[in-house]
Amino acid sequence: QVQLVESGGGLVQTGDSLRLSCAASGRPFSTYAMGWFRPAPGKEREFVAAISWTGGITYYADSVKGRFAISRDNAKNTVFLQMNRLKPEDTAVYFCAAARRAGVTTTATLEDYWGQGTQGTVSS
Repeated sequence: QVQLVESGGGLVQTGDSLRLSCAASGRPFSTYAMGWFRPAPGKEREFVAAISWTGGITYYADSVKGRFAISRDNAKNTVFLQMNRLKPEDTAVYFCAAARRAGVTTTATLEDYWGQGTQGTVSS
């Protein structure tokens, strides 16, 4: 079992930044690919960003590419999502996910564990 706890959400204005964190406990964190998802119209969980075990591979949704950055600190069992130049359409509950697999996945159904989510709200 892996337990995931997100933090760092809040209320900001358009153009501001937020840094989300996801702290993991349980099985060795470094053996899991990590990802961030958020709800979207017609989708329970829409892919945002993902990072591989070692951090050597990262992947982003087109809607956040160039604005968001995912990173991880395996020594601290934590994955981060730095969100810059935020837009009102980025407003969502952001969920952290872990998948025991090589590479990365953009598919929510392939994730093995989920956190409870943290709310990020961007006002116009």
